[in-house]
Amino acid sequence: DVFRVFDALNDERNMETCFDAIRKAGKHIQGTVCYTITERRMGGPIYTVDYFVKKAKILEDMGSDSICLKDMAGLLAPLDAYEVIGAIKAAVKLPVQLHTHYTSGFASMTVLKAVEAGVDIIDCALAPLALRTGQPAVEPLLATLEGSDRDPGIALEPLIECAEHLERI
Repeated sequence: DVFRVFDALNDERNMETCFDAIRKAGKHIQGTVCYTITERRMGGPIYTVDYFVKKAKILEDMGSDSICLKDMAGLLAPLDAYEVIGAIKAAVKLPVQLHTHYTSGFASMTVLKAVEAGVDIIDCALAPLALRTGQPAVEPLLATLEGSDRDPGIALEPLIECAEHLERI
């Protein structure tokens, strides 16, 4: 019942019709800001922390129930994730989710820094479906967070069993 709505160019006008339909259906609108860069790291003339925060605030004002920072290409560097997630969390009153891909190899480090910055939800996948162009693997993330103040309390053993099943098939 969560509808993640995004426009690859971050033009919120292209999301209005979807927002209206989701609102009418009584479902959860997840307004999404697509992450991109023009430099090796965040910055330059366009894609700054302020740019991403401004977009998140616009989506909040449009009626989003949550915000997702969608890193479709795996470009979000870990230290930039800490900065941008922290800034979005400080600027909006909604849950913030991170979606990233492993394409560059950053994803696990990026997710960990996002967790440190206070991200509420992260997208990940069972190990056989993770990495490469997929999401970061859930198993090492759970093991890393176990016993910390950000431990999600998800049992690891059933996930390992599911992963083993996927490996067999």
